[in-house]
Amino acid sequence: MAFAVHDDGAKYSSFKHSGALQTALTTTTAHSNGKFWSKSEAKSWIAFLFLGTCLVYCVRVTLPICVPVMAEQFAWDKKQSGIVLGSFFWGYCLTQIIGGHTSDRLGGDKILLLSATSWGSVITLTPLIVHWSSTPIIFLTLSRFLMGLLQGVFFPSLTSLFSSKVRESDRAFTSSAVCAGSQVGTLIIGAVGSVLLDWYGWESVFYFSGLPSILWAYCMWKYFLKGEDQIISLENLGNNLVNSKDNKVMWRKFFGSAPVWAVIVAHVCISGTFFCLLSWMPTFFHDSFPESKGWVFNVIPWAVAVPFSFSGGILADRLINLGFDTAKVMAMGLSSIFIELLSYSGSYYQALICISASLGLQTFSHSGVSVNVQDLAPSCAGALFGVMNTGGALVGVILVYCAGYLIETSGSWPSVFNLISIVNVFGLSIFVIFGQAKRVDI
Repeated sequence: MAFAVHDDGAKYSSFKHSGALQTALTTTTAHSNGKFWSKSEAKSWIAFLFLGTCLVYCVRVTLPICVPVMAEQFAWDKKQSGIVLGSFFWGYCLTQIIGGHTSDRLGGDKILLLSATSWGSVITLTPLIVHWSSTPIIFLTLSRFLMGLLQGVFFPSLTSLFSSKVRESDRAFTSSAVCAGSQVGTLIIGAVGSVLLDWYGWESVFYFSGLPSILWAYCMWKYFLKGEDQIISLENLGNNLVNSKDNKVMWRKFFGSAPVWAVIVAHVCISGTFFCLLSWMPTFFHDSFPESKGWVFNVIPWAVAVPFSFSGGILADRLINLGFDTAKVMAMGLSSIFIELLSYSGSYYQALICISASLGLQTFSHSGVSVNVQDLAPSCAGALFGVMNTGGALVGVILVYCAGYLIETSGSWPSVFNLISIVNVFGLSIFVIFGQAKRVDI
C-alpha cells in the first residue's frame, strides 16, 4: 500500500505537516476538554486498544476457522458457506458512518464500550442459538449479520478517538500499533482455535473468543473510564446525530475532492480484498492441502504480518526523511504479486510463503491510507472513515460471495486470486495518482 501521495512538492508524509497546518490541526483535533493523552496515558490506551483489536479479530475470524467443519456437519455447499460468511459484511457496512459520526460527537470511547459488550454477548450465545434452531444456516446467518452491525462501529470509533486524543505526529505509530492487533488476534484464534476445534468442537472456539470480549469491555469501563456512567440516552444520541452549524460536515466539498476519493477507493479495495482472503484462506488450505495442519496455516501468515504492521509507520517515516518520494513507497502492489504467485504454487510451503508475504505487505496500509483520512479531515475523521469502511464492507460482501461462486462453479482458486489482484492494483493506481494529505475540512 502506498503510504501517502502528495502533488504539491511538500516534503512531508501523510502524518507530517508544516508549522501552520500543524497549528490548525492541533486546534481542531484536540478533544473538547483541550487535552491530548499524556505519554503515560497514551501507552496505556495503545496497549489496551491493541488488545481490543485482537479480540475484534478473534471474534471475526471464529466462523471462517469453523466453517469447513460446520459445513460438513450441516451439509452446506460452497455457495451456502459464502452466504454465511458474507452476511457479516452486510451488517458491517450499515453502522460504519453512523458509528463514526456518533463517535465524533459523543466520544469514541463510549461507542467502543457499548460495541464490545454487545458483540461479546452475541458471539458467546451463537452456539446455543445454532443448536436450538431447526434451520442452523438461517440463524447463523442472522447472528453473523448482527455481529457485523455491532463491530461496524469499532474502527470508525478508533479513528475518531485518535483524531481527538492523539497528537498528529504520533498518529501513524499509534494507528499501526493498535491495528497490529488484527494480525495478532487472527494469529491467536488461528492457533488456539484450531486446537480447540480438533479437541472440543467448533462450539468451544466461539466461547473462547466471546467471553474475553465481555471481560475487556468491563475492564474498559472499570479502569479506563473509571466506572463512569456511559449510558447514552436516545435523546442525546438523536441530538448529536444532527449536524450543528459549527460541526456540519461539508460532504459536498469532500466528494468533490480528488484526494478524498483517492483514499476512499484505495481503502475500499484493500479492505475488500483483505476480507475475502480472511474469509476463504482456511477453506483454500483445507481443500488444496487436506493433510495440512490447521494450526499452521491459521497461524504462520499472521505471525509474519505482525512485525510488518508494527514497523510500517516507522519505515515510512524513515524513508520520507531520507528523501524518498512517497508515491514510490508501496506495498499493495507487491502484495498483489504474491497473491498471483499463489496460483502457481506447487506445494503447501510455497502457498504458505505467498499468502504470508501478501498479508504482511497489506498491513502497511495501517500507516498510510488509514492515517491519511485524519490528515484530510481531522474534525470528522470518524465519519469519513465510516464512509470508507462502508465501501470496503460492501466490496467485501461481493468478493466473498463471488469467490464462493467461482470456486463452486469452476473449482478454480486461481480465478479468485486474479480477481483479488485486479482489485488491489486498481486501488493502488488511484491512490498513487490522486492521493495527497492536503486538508479539506477547512
